[in-house]
Amino acid sequence: MLVITIVNPFATAAGLLGNIISFLVVLAPVPTFYRIYKKKSTESFDSVPYVVALFSAMLWVFYGLLTLDVLLLTINTGACIIEMIYLTIYLIYASKKPRAFTLKLISLVNVGIYGSLVLFTTLFVKGKRRIDVTGWICASFAVSVFAAPLSIIRLVIRTKSVEYMPFSLSFFLTLSAVAWFSYGILLGDLFVALPNVVGFMFGIAQIIIYFMYVNSKKAETKPKLNAEAMPAAATLDSVVELPEKKGVPQPVVCEFTSVIEV
Repeated sequence: MLVITIVNPFATAAGLLGNIISFLVVLAPVPTFYRIYKKKSTESFDSVPYVVALFSAMLWVFYGLLTLDVLLLTINTGACIIEMIYLTIYLIYASKKPRAFTLKLISLVNVGIYGSLVLFTTLFVKGKRRIDVTGWICASFAVSVFAAPLSIIRLVIRTKSVEYMPFSLSFFLTLSAVAWFSYGILLGDLFVALPNVVGFMFGIAQIIIYFMYVNSKKAETKPKLNAEAMPAAATLDSVVELPEKKGVPQPVVCEFTSVIEV
């Protein structure tokens, strides 16, 4: 199914909108990596979100190739390139221990697991069933990633501070979910549409929580989360440590929202 055709003008419009919004979200970590470049150090930033974001984009690229879906291919191919640039910068400036951990994680997730999935579906699953199996894998992974905001929502409620949840990121992720849901429905592709129902619900929940606590006057009891650590991709349960202060790193538990909403 070649998506960009006169037959699917509304689906094409939704997919193009999804591409634009998702691309902006993918670029959200740029300040973080500019900071890493300027300081020549990754400080205590975590590489896990970017590894998972790359894995997610790679899965959708494979699905896009199977379905000949041009708009899925464009955004996710672009996301793969950008995430690889992020990880390259991280590996250049990381100290020995986090560099070794990141290389092992990339080898396990982006080479081992991804390669095994592609090999299995290529050798043992034939015809349309290959598309269905790959679609279910992509959709299941996307749903698990979309569940990540539960932790940050709990954190905002507990601390009564929206510093942990930037409104702009929640807003654009919600718009992205709407665009990709519309795209999937208009094409009749439930593997694209269904995960974005979950993404939309969590996005709306974040926006509601934001307005509930945006004017809260409660004194802060926890260290402030660096807003630069919020992007990416992506996506996931991880512990992000703030830059060291007085020689003692300050860990903050945070779960990221996926940068790719399909």
